[in-house]
Amino acid sequence: MQTTRLIVIFGLLVVGGLAVSVIENQVTLEGISQGNGRVSLTETLSITADLDREETSVGVFAVQVMEFSQDAVSVRVFDPLDAEIIQQRVDADTLEGEFDVYESGTFKMVIESTDEIYVAGAIGPRPDADTKLILVSVSLGILITGMIGLAITAIYGIKNRKSV
Repeated sequence: MQTTRLIVIFGLLVVGGLAVSVIENQVTLEGISQGNGRVSLTETLSITADLDREETSVGVFAVQVMEFSQDAVSVRVFDPLDAEIIQQRVDADTLEGEFDVYESGTFKMVIESTDEIYVAGAIGPRPDADTKLILVSVSLGILITGMIGLAITAIYGIKNRKSV
């Protein structure tokens, strides 16, 4: 009876740790716009995000190429005045970068390719590092406590069964 109660308690800790992890993921991705699709010589992928200079001074973007081929994909980022602030070739299957937010408004990322290829992209404000660190630490602490508790309870339960 005692072992069952401990398994339930530590199991709930594991579930709680996973729930905090999901919340951390949502907080991290808050304000991030995402998109995906095929790009080619005739098709581009555009993703926009509204950034407020008062809330963040740095924006981030990321591109992931599913079928990477050298020098095929490029990314451009435009500010609210439609001025190109970044133009970069994607030289690996994943590219991440940052840009300064000098003005509030809609920023646009355009992904282009010389080959027909599937890509995913994201653009938005840089996540708050302190909040992310706190949530990751809490989530990891709860998960580890639950997993260790389950392991110790399992060992305790096995030992008690053998001695009976």
